[in-house]
Amino acid sequence: MRVIGLMSGTSYDAIDAAAADLRLDGDSLMLRPLGVVGDAYGAEVREALAAALPPAATTLAEVCRLDTLIGQAFAATALRADRELCDGQAELVASHGQTVYHWTDGGQVRGTLQIGQPAWIAEATGLPVVADLRPRDIAAGGQGAPLVSLFDLLWLRGRPGTPVALNLGGIANLTAPDGTAFDTGPAGALIDAAVRHFTGRAYDTDGALAARGTVHEPLLRRLLDEPYYALPAPKTTGKELFHRDYLLAALATLADPAVLATPPVAVEPAASATAAAPAAPAATTAPTGIGALAHQDVIATLTRLTARTVADAVRSVGATEVIASGGGTRNPVLMAMLAEELPGVPLRTSDALGLPSAAKEAYAFAVLGFLTLHGLAGTDPRSTGARHPSVLGSVTPGRDGLPRVPRGLKQPVRLVIG
Repeated sequence: MRVIGLMSGTSYDAIDAAAADLRLDGDSLMLRPLGVVGDAYGAEVREALAAALPPAATTLAEVCRLDTLIGQAFAATALRADRELCDGQAELVASHGQTVYHWTDGGQVRGTLQIGQPAWIAEATGLPVVADLRPRDIAAGGQGAPLVSLFDLLWLRGRPGTPVALNLGGIANLTAPDGTAFDTGPAGALIDAAVRHFTGRAYDTDGALAARGTVHEPLLRRLLDEPYYALPAPKTTGKELFHRDYLLAALATLADPAVLATPPVAVEPAASATAAAPAAPAATTAPTGIGALAHQDVIATLTRLTARTVADAVRSVGATEVIASGGGTRNPVLMAMLAEELPGVPLRTSDALGLPSAAKEAYAFAVLGFLTLHGLAGTDPRSTGARHPSVLGSVTPGRDGLPRVPRGLKQPVRLVIG
């Protein structure tokens, strides 16, 4: 079956579409990648989304408007993927949608909301659409995330040692071979928030700003005091916690000059980061309470925070190898810091194993959509904490209804790519 997976992560910068031929062969799921396309959100959608996300207030009218606009944007990307990657022969679309809220209470997830109305995708492409994948796991007592964990468990099966799959999006998450999976904390979420606040840019291109900054240890220690990091797995988080105002509150606590007396620690950027980095704007100081700390120092500190918290999580599962994916892999300063935090643990990207690191999650959701259509579970309770595995999502019929697929198939135990 030819399936298109659609994904937009917590960085909400673009929609990725990955196409794959998928088939079951005994207890193996065979995946042949067909390629990837991506479309940036238009300025109207991006600005409206940024204005509506926590901690901002919004209205049901705006949520309805965004549900339509994002659904239409996903539909356009799905059409492009079908045309350019599948020669118009796609049979199914699996859409993650855009996460706008993940409701946690005392370590338990109560609900989650992904918008991007799938009816627009089905109408535009004529294909059935699997969407709204997270709530079923939550209804079964799980975290509803990381949903890529089943994909990772199937994909890593048979690799020697303790390989860990790591995704560096807005939020970082990992999966270990024993089924342990959780969000480690922010990957790009706080870095991006700081870059937007201080420069108006969307993100730190090539880690250029972090490369010009120094890590400020008092700020780093303050951020590491976040209680989330000490919670046991399974656990999930999002921009409901790690957002701009969270950062500004942390900066404001450093108003005491005695706290600022500790000198910053210099960052040694990767050679590739300094060689290719675009010119950074003139330094600006951080907001009230941070004294003369420049915005590059704040961004360097947040980059170190991501590396430190990810490395702590990786060590907690005894990893012997880390296979990273997501937009954060394109930040050479972050990757250099992460390698520094994990001496002796090989760090590579999923590209080395045949999956584009920028689109692994889109491929993962193509797999989840395929499993749903065939009545197979898309979760592992060891990863999400649910009471049982679940067939995920809701299905919007295509122009010709739903395709006929065999039932009673065996749940796959491994994923073979090639």
